[in-house]
Amino acid sequence: MSRRGWAAALLSRAAAFAAVVVLIGALPWLSGNSPEYTVLRARYADRPATPEVLAQIRTELGLDGGPVAVFADWASGVLTGDFGTSWISGRPVLPGVLDALGVSLTLMGAALAVALVVAALACVPTVVNGLAGRPSRGAGAAAAALTALPEFLLASVLLVVVAVWWGWLPPYGWAGPEHVVLPALALGLPAGGLIGRLLSTALAGAFTERWVHTWAVAGHSRARIAAAAARRALPGVIGQIALVVVGLTGGAVPVEEVFAIPGLGRTLLGAAASQDIPALQAGVLLLLVLAAVLGALAALIRRSLLGPAARSGDLPVPGPPAGRGRSWWVVPLVSGALLLTLVVAGLFRDPYTSAHARLEAPSWALPLGADASGRDVLARVGHGALDTLGLALLVVAACLVIGLVVGTAGVWSTGPVEVTNAAPPIIAGILVVAVAGPSAAGAALAVTLVSWAPLAAHTAALVAEISARPYVRVLPLLGAGRARILAGTVLPTLLPEVTRHAILRLPGTALAIAGLGFLGLGQQPPAPEWGLLLAEGIGYVERAPWTVLGPAAALVLASVLAVSLSSADVARRATHDGVGTAATVPDPDPGRELVGSAAPAGSSGG
Repeated sequence: MSRRGWAAALLSRAAAFAAVVVLIGALPWLSGNSPEYTVLRARYADRPATPEVLAQIRTELGLDGGPVAVFADWASGVLTGDFGTSWISGRPVLPGVLDALGVSLTLMGAALAVALVVAALACVPTVVNGLAGRPSRGAGAAAAALTALPEFLLASVLLVVVAVWWGWLPPYGWAGPEHVVLPALALGLPAGGLIGRLLSTALAGAFTERWVHTWAVAGHSRARIAAAAARRALPGVIGQIALVVVGLTGGAVPVEEVFAIPGLGRTLLGAAASQDIPALQAGVLLLLVLAAVLGALAALIRRSLLGPAARSGDLPVPGPPAGRGRSWWVVPLVSGALLLTLVVAGLFRDPYTSAHARLEAPSWALPLGADASGRDVLARVGHGALDTLGLALLVVAACLVIGLVVGTAGVWSTGPVEVTNAAPPIIAGILVVAVAGPSAAGAALAVTLVSWAPLAAHTAALVAEISARPYVRVLPLLGAGRARILAGTVLPTLLPEVTRHAILRLPGTALAIAGLGFLGLGQQPPAPEWGLLLAEGIGYVERAPWTVLGPAAALVLASVLAVSLSSADVARRATHDGVGTAATVPDPDPGRELVGSAAPAGSSGG
């Protein structure tokens, strides 16, 4: 990248960060609820809501100076370590938020340890096959299965099975090491499966390179070759691993809610529900700083691994080996068929009428039983697909349009893409709820706000690749302007690829919407949305497990479908592009996209 390009990217990052800070600072004015009413209900419930009392509260909060003055006061306070006073408790918000952050960091650290162990185990077969000279396509079915488990669903299962049914570990609270185990597993197992798949795929590509055979013939030990292959593979996936670690913050919100852990995610959820805007501002700002620190740390690790080669940018990141197994289609076909059968069977039944006994057990007439209101669970799962998948389709379409527009901006899209890509949908959902309240439209908006970034990054990578082709580079010499080249040549060439990528994100988008519904941030009762169905049934799962069986099965099938389709697309691109030549390598996770910048081999190449 030229010096001018580096300057543009740096300016883009600064502008994106500033925009997020302004958004956070403007929350008191964006909220649909008047803050004086919130404070009046929380602190002075015995006082009447007279204009004089409300004016006094506004003066007490410092809101009578207007938006600009309030934002300037908040920003200056942040710079001096004063994050404001809680509207609910009347105490400074920073000590409580820092305590909650410490709990969340402890949980994230334990989850990361679990994830690294799982990732290492997932990479063992790839390393063994690579050292033996056998081709490998990355991690196996176990890692894919772990990746396909949403954190909120896994947390619910562990709570019910391990804590309630078996009684091995405490179900709630944060009082000792034993309280860390189940939340860390719920958060770390899916992350470990994803990190393992990313690293295993990169390792499989690294082991196909010629230097591995050369080193083996030269007599280098297997341990040294394995270490060199790991160093060769890490730079290409370290950015994505950093995103997975940042994503632990979003995944921690439902996990903390399920296990009643007083972490930052649960604190933010409570602040949004009670309209405690100062606490929400402090928490989101700390999460933003944490994401920035992790991103910078990942960049430093990558540059240290590459050494002087980091500045050349001539060699590609190792991609997945070309080719795919003969039966690659079995998993997506079976999971898709089962999901379709479940949905179609429920569409012909009534999802709203309480026509059955409360918590009635499954039978031939009622295959998945009845919920706590006597409604047909199968019917609600089937009709919930229209809500969940239909809303996800609209979100994907919106993300595709935004991604195409932003991705064609070149290096100017760097900042918005990086900032947005590091924000989990749940955090965006909390902000939207704080502004507009929980709703289906709010859930769709929240997911859209953070889900366009991978499509924009993919578009930007393809624009750069297509623009470098000889027949495109000659067009300016023939009198074609940039706009004409972009609209007439570049966009028509990349549109099928980006559209296919967007479609593959549909199941993952549905899971994000379901996660917001599970936390009460999306559709509200009596809507049969999948996440909401799971949240409604989790309280009765010990005596009526069928209340969560249907929505849980739908979510798992959607997860498996998303992961398997994305994995198939990775293999397809590798077959088309060849090993280690792709400028754009999609992440096996449906929620992220790995846009590989050119990464040389470093010292591990030979």
